[in-house]
Amino acid sequence: MREAASQAESWPKVILTGAQMLFVAFGALVLVPLLTGLDPSVALFTAGVGTLVFHGVTKQSVPVFLASSFAFIAPIQGSVASFGVSATMGGLMAAGLVYVAISQVVRLKGTAWLHRLLPAVVVGPVIMVIGLALAPVAVSMATGETSDNIGYGAAIFLSMTSLLVTLVLAVFGRGLLRLVPIMGGIITGYFLALLMGVVDFTPVHEAAWLSIPGFTAPSFHWAAILFMIPVAIAPAVEHIGDMVAIGSVTRKNYLEKPGLHRTLLGDGLATSVAALFGGPPNTTYSEVTGAVTLTRAFNPKYMIVAAIIAIVLAFVSKLGALLQTIPGPVMGGIMTLLFGSIAVVGMNTLVRAGQSLTAPRNLVVVSLILVFGIGGMQFGGGQFTLQGVSLAALVGIALNWLLPREQEGE
Repeated sequence: MREAASQAESWPKVILTGAQMLFVAFGALVLVPLLTGLDPSVALFTAGVGTLVFHGVTKQSVPVFLASSFAFIAPIQGSVASFGVSATMGGLMAAGLVYVAISQVVRLKGTAWLHRLLPAVVVGPVIMVIGLALAPVAVSMATGETSDNIGYGAAIFLSMTSLLVTLVLAVFGRGLLRLVPIMGGIITGYFLALLMGVVDFTPVHEAAWLSIPGFTAPSFHWAAILFMIPVAIAPAVEHIGDMVAIGSVTRKNYLEKPGLHRTLLGDGLATSVAALFGGPPNTTYSEVTGAVTLTRAFNPKYMIVAAIIAIVLAFVSKLGALLQTIPGPVMGGIMTLLFGSIAVVGMNTLVRAGQSLTAPRNLVVVSLILVFGIGGMQFGGGQFTLQGVSLAALVGIALNWLLPREQEGE
């Protein structure tokens, strides 16, 4: 019934909801290239192409959008400084092929071992970390800390108004309005920001109407490849958590269908294709998972539309620049809701498992995942630092593997 309903959806609704998904991802999507010195227009293009590649491999079955991965920021910065942009792209192509190799191991060995490796007591808190570890980013945007020309008072007014409109539409909206609460919040916040005179149109005036993104071809150097390959392991673990998170929202097991081997293959190929054009590695976006949770927009067609719009925006510089004028507090207010909703998905995973969280073994596993992931714990140093979601996932897997199982009746 749901599939029949999704096929009957009107194209205006599909296009509007797809555009909303891109708006949600846009801030983080362009932030990675800005931090690493890459071209934001190329990142838009490769996010769109990478998402299309992913959906081609997975047969349009998972409602996810792929864009710039934060896990690679420090490695890209270090590699560009040491080897240059072109050699860094060669290393990132190799990192994408690591995903491909892992996907083939999963294809040959199946996923039964994954359920032992990643039970609810590990996956639940890891999903919570995915949302809560990003909470300070949302709050700093909402309070104006990331904006040079918006003070605290104006930032709080913009962020809380945008948040209020979003949650009112999500809870009380009917029909089309219920599908676009995020876009409603963004438009309201942007309109208020215009009235307050805090929107900077300089990027729009300086941008050309049409331009070709600054593509960079990869070159291959062993030093850059060996530098980048180990970085791919942790985001691959994070990918599994993202697949479980979106599966918890849609009540489908994507590790079985289309299969983890297909989603990993799609993610790996998307990363390699991105590097082919000079873009940052792609990963499934937690912001979009939060938006799917809020809007119940489970149709993968929305993500296809978002990908096509991203590709178009990469060449229409004025439109891309206009999106960059959305004030940080407007997006920050909405992000507080989206990141929190991801954490709720993780809590729901734990609740549905029905296990006692105060049992010593479960208490240890859940506690350390949460504190290590949210508290900023890190192992290693320099460019090979393990922290955040990746560290939390690996710690949870190790503890679950090493700690003895409790006997029945204990």
